[in-house]
Amino acid sequence: MEHKTLKAQGLVKAYGKKQVLHGINIEFRPGCIYGLIGRNGAGKTTLLGCLTGQLRPTGGQVLYGEDLVWENAKALENICFSREMSTTFFAGPNTYKIRDYMRAARAYYPGWDEEYAQKLVAEFGLNVKKQISKLSKGMLSMVTIVLALASRAPVTILDEPVAGLDVVARQRFYDLLLEDFEQTGRTFVVSTHILDEASPIFEEVVVLDEGNIIAMDNTDHLLSVLHQVSGLEDEVDAAVEGMELISSRKTGRSKTVVVRCEESLLQRAVAGRPVDASRLNLQNAFIALTGHKEDSHDQK
Repeated sequence: MEHKTLKAQGLVKAYGKKQVLHGINIEFRPGCIYGLIGRNGAGKTTLLGCLTGQLRPTGGQVLYGEDLVWENAKALENICFSREMSTTFFAGPNTYKIRDYMRAARAYYPGWDEEYAQKLVAEFGLNVKKQISKLSKGMLSMVTIVLALASRAPVTILDEPVAGLDVVARQRFYDLLLEDFEQTGRTFVVSTHILDEASPIFEEVVVLDEGNIIAMDNTDHLLSVLHQVSGLEDEVDAAVEGMELISSRKTGRSKTVVVRCEESLLQRAVAGRPVDASRLNLQNAFIALTGHKEDSHDQK
């Protein structure tokens, strides 16, 4: 199947008077693994719902290649949205079996790989005759992973795919995703809160905050320009003067800030000063970017 870019242009989504997404412009190009991160309530699930044709945008549009996604079955068969499965339907339990979901996926996705699906079922030790309502949270996650990977959809989006999995199973998922990516080159978008584990697989990272994209960059580059500087307040302020301030925290006479700048500039600025400067990992970078500078929470 031909791989195309999935993109949103001026995407707005509102529920009544509450606007959740504010004019989102974003492109997910073929052959890349993206990490989509944001705090609870940032609009991640709403964005993913619009990107995959499950929610109708209030404004703007979503395109797969040059084709609109909304109510376009031909475009949507190229996009797999894997999210937590419901164990209930209306007021009763979800009595569908794993094999029922696999049968539906086989009929829907043109690139469905039945041999690969059976291999994953065996690896995860799933009983396809078991009802969805009888599965543990970890097993539900395994089912969504099987459906997503075996779909072979050119754009595959996974929302919290490792919820409920233990550390061994989570690492196996990341290994499987990378193996599949190397074989197929399809686009993956992974939304997760477990950043320390997932960050090594993200080539690009998208940070969503209060319905706006506040960062979209190559992961290595983003982390190369975010730095933490700490020490006595006066020394820190002097060292980072003129730099873009991302976050700030004071404790007594000490201060810790995160700034965005090239490392060479930072090294010149802190040279000879009694301050500590270091890079951030993705989790700490995310905290700094979405903490809204935190100046109002400074401890006196």
